[in-house]
Amino acid sequence: MTMCGSLTMKSSYEEAVSCLSSLITSSRRTGASNLEDRFNLMFHYLKMLDLDDSISQLKVIHVAGTKGKGSTCTFSESILRCYGFRTGLFTSPHLMDVRERFRIDGVEISEEKFVKYFWWCWKILQEKTDDKIPMPTYFRFLALLAFKIFTAEKVDVAVLEVGLGGKYDATNVVEAPIVCGISSLGYDHMDILGSTLNEIAGAKAGIFKKGVAAYTVPQPAAAMSALEHRASELGVFLKVVQPLDETSLKGQPLGLQGDHQLINAALAVALVRTWLQKTGHGDLISLDGSNNGPLSEQVKRGLTTASLQGRAQRVQLQDDDISPGNLVFYLDGAHTPESMEICARWFSHAVKEENQRQPLKDCRQVLVFNCMSVRDPELLLPRLFGACAHQGVQFSKAIFVPNQSQYNKLGSIIAPPPQPQKADLTWQLALQQVWEELLHSDKGERSSVFRSLPEAVNCIKEMARQNKSTHCQVLVTGSLHLVGDILRLIKK
Repeated sequence: MTMCGSLTMKSSYEEAVSCLSSLITSSRRTGASNLEDRFNLMFHYLKMLDLDDSISQLKVIHVAGTKGKGSTCTFSESILRCYGFRTGLFTSPHLMDVRERFRIDGVEISEEKFVKYFWWCWKILQEKTDDKIPMPTYFRFLALLAFKIFTAEKVDVAVLEVGLGGKYDATNVVEAPIVCGISSLGYDHMDILGSTLNEIAGAKAGIFKKGVAAYTVPQPAAAMSALEHRASELGVFLKVVQPLDETSLKGQPLGLQGDHQLINAALAVALVRTWLQKTGHGDLISLDGSNNGPLSEQVKRGLTTASLQGRAQRVQLQDDDISPGNLVFYLDGAHTPESMEICARWFSHAVKEENQRQPLKDCRQVLVFNCMSVRDPELLLPRLFGACAHQGVQFSKAIFVPNQSQYNKLGSIIAPPPQPQKADLTWQLALQQVWEELLHSDKGERSSVFRSLPEAVNCIKEMARQNKSTHCQVLVTGSLHLVGDILRLIKK
């Protein structure tokens, strides 16, 4: 029996994380075959854990989508917390620590509680699973853990973000949510969900349930057609919400930055309004049948105080050797063509606004980029480059680097080797080539490949130290894992 299978081992957080890491499958995704069979295992796991009745009592808001589903969930949770409800929020992925995926009343679960609930689930599943029904894979275990946490902590509302797709996602074992939402759709996970927007939207619409109200945002025609078809089959009331009117916030900015968040905020408001109505709390909110109607103080407070790491996040580096404000990181986990363009517009607007406040500074924009090899840089980098250029923002340097997290255990603070001896930089060199072709310049003139993220960050820091009058604005994007790795390094 492995150490993770031992029921007598000391239940420490690091040991729990190590066991959780063992559930990550090394094989690449092989498509949609057997998805239904693997999904159906979730119902067996729920029975093993005696959670099948418990989760039917959860009052769930369930959100799928390609872009904005995490933001929509965050806004929804924040609003309901401002109303005084005890909230549970399950999102993915995490950036620095796996506990970020489980939030109770807006705060990630403590190590003590994580360990307690983790081992409760782990030990039962270790005892009851076998060759026919093996241990759940990584994300399925996390979803089961979320259900255990939320039922044990007696939350009033559980806000669940779909991990991948919808129909066969582990979160879709919730058979009677209060309300469902579909955020903006685009091309992503095509090896699993299908090669067309119609197929992708059909998979996302798999979270619709008969008689359960659902909301979405303006979608491309093919995607909307698939959503409407599935809704019609189930007799689902599907309503399209329009972006939130900024004037309804009375001059206060949304807690999550970027103009694109207005549509996610509107979707969240619609979901919350329906949740309040369906759970007998309709008297708490102004309901006029329109999503742009008057917002209650709780809704406004929830929208303006919501926070989500790694999405349009600004972090000013605190370093004794660097002048205050001279090195600022702009972090966004964009990894689709559409979200890359949104990220570029947010970054361009943010740096231009900041530069207007300090006109005497020499401002330099630096890009730190990596993406998974299943992504197409020919689709991502031109959208980023073009949108920034359209706003008059040019990067003086682009840095391509492997993710640090490939050396880390899940959630561990253990650092990677300081200088990996045999880092394979083939992919990063390919990314650099795409970038240089956009610039029409020679390789190395305005871009570099680094073998480790710490080396790249140290180079950026040195740039800021040597040029006291230079204001370095660093955009980190292409991968949420990369964003998490940067946060680990700069927040030490």
